[in-house]
Amino acid sequence: MSKDRPAPPLPEPLGHLVDAHTHLDACGAVDAASVAVILDRAESVGVSRVVTVADDLAAARFAVDAAHWDRRVWAATAIHPTRANVLDETTRTEIEQLSANPRVVAVGETGLDYYWPGKLDGCATVEEQHEGFRWHIDLAKRLHKPLMIHNREADDDLLAVLKSEGAPETVIFHCFSSGPEMARSCIDAGYVLSLSGTVSFKNARALREAAALIPDAQLLVETDAPFLTPHPYRGAPNESYCLPYTARALAEIRGQDPGELAAHATANAERVYSLPSRH
Repeated sequence: MSKDRPAPPLPEPLGHLVDAHTHLDACGAVDAASVAVILDRAESVGVSRVVTVADDLAAARFAVDAAHWDRRVWAATAIHPTRANVLDETTRTEIEQLSANPRVVAVGETGLDYYWPGKLDGCATVEEQHEGFRWHIDLAKRLHKPLMIHNREADDDLLAVLKSEGAPETVIFHCFSSGPEMARSCIDAGYVLSLSGTVSFKNARALREAAALIPDAQLLVETDAPFLTPHPYRGAPNESYCLPYTARALAEIRGQDPGELAAHATANAERVYSLPSRH
């Protein structure tokens, strides 16, 4: 993402959409007023609700605050796998307390990231990530909330941990970026796959093939803002209002009417996150 590139223009609305995964704090929100600015812009193109997601303790606190500041915002709270080495008893206690908040609709993002160990100073080791992931799985089950997965280059191990621990009732693969084989495994397990702007990238052939396989009832759409801005604005700052670009690109890949895809994705978000329906 380059701050030098101008933000994408407002897209044409596409019915009502839920941004299933964004980071309002990383988009520059710091208080109720700045959260409202982002949500007003999103709502102007039909993105009427968002789930803002934590990757560390400060972000988890912010996510819960934001969800109380603005009724269009819901939260997901966890410690990102690359930061799993901070999960001492004190941090676990606070994450558990935050995750129990009624405005928190998922435990996440958690999972495994095999890309960064050895490249990023202070990154959690693979062993620390496994321990943290198992703890978050248990937390999601105890709180009866969906588990939101971050997966980078760890397909087989991630599925193995979910199987050995026993997956929660609802598992969401945020920013699903794997190929058709992994997609089939997740679909067969009943997991929900959330697609971001990466599906619109012309070099994402395996992901585009995977996207065509996902049943309507197991599909979400997200921005992962401020990252992963969809084509043709790749590299520009992303925000929840950009979600219709991704939804339209995904509909084209799936040979589906964009309005129909939006309706399915919104209904799925309401079901998965237990959000009140707009109707």
